[in-house]
Amino acid sequence: MATPHELALPQVREPSTTRPRGRWSAQERAEARFALWLVLPAMATIFAVAFLPLGRAAWLSLWKMNLRFANTPRTWQGLDNYRAILSDERFHNALRVTGTVAAATLIAELILGMAIALTINRAFRGRGMVRAAVLVPWALTTVVAARIWALIYDSQYGVFNRLLFDANVIDGYKPWIASPAFALWAMIGADVWKTTPFVALLLLAGLQLIPSDLYQASSVDGATGWQTFWRVTVPLLRPTILVALLFRLIDVARMFDLPIVLTGGGPGFETETLTLYTYRTIFTNLSFGMGSALAVTTFLLVMAVSFLFIKVLGAPVGRAAGDR
Repeated sequence: MATPHELALPQVREPSTTRPRGRWSAQERAEARFALWLVLPAMATIFAVAFLPLGRAAWLSLWKMNLRFANTPRTWQGLDNYRAILSDERFHNALRVTGTVAAATLIAELILGMAIALTINRAFRGRGMVRAAVLVPWALTTVVAARIWALIYDSQYGVFNRLLFDANVIDGYKPWIASPAFALWAMIGADVWKTTPFVALLLLAGLQLIPSDLYQASSVDGATGWQTFWRVTVPLLRPTILVALLFRLIDVARMFDLPIVLTGGGPGFETETLTLYTYRTIFTNLSFGMGSALAVTTFLLVMAVSFLFIKVLGAPVGRAAGDR
């Protein structure tokens, strides 16, 4: 039982160390304002070089603008340019070419890049030299790589024809980049050679972040190398694989220099990509309205496929273990 003296003393509560959810302290608000000032120049630069041109292209896509003829008036089209794209056979062909290149190169580069990354991630004599040699194709500019492959595919003196002829695969030299049946695959082969080292470099960085204790634990549990690869390596590499696929998807969507130097978009339109078709619409046909609509359509397609990749391969980041 409390004494009278204790009853006379006021009850003092301990100060609460918690604050209402969602309410920031003065120090946190100051830090947030400081962080905003730090990222503001980067945000302003991205807005100026990315979103402003995109908004301008979206606005121009709503007009009919053809500068081929002098004093041609600009007329409002609304969504007519986009409706014309849906029925444009050349756009469908460029979409097919870009989709084929994207699917083939992403699959081939992911498989080859994974094999290269797993190989150079191991410790062996001369590993540093091998890593440097692997990056040589990626270090070359695309124009130089395209000229190299044009010589390799040459119908008279190309080493590709010589190797296949000596191996009795073909009975005579063939014009690979001038053949409608092989030109697209010749371009895909050149692109795979050029950019596989980039994918391998990204995957190697992801492999080096995986703790070695996990591999030791799987070895103790009796897992085979194949089981360890699928149960340990691949799940932990999902974010890295996602980044590599997104980078390569964007590269393929804006592929311009390789086809225009290697094949010129031909024969016919067999290797004409979406970016090359958009370029020719704007700067050859001088149809700025239709060209802007093609550019916006390409951007929307890339965004849709990117969101699909993120949905399929995206891994939760920063989520507590108990929330999973």
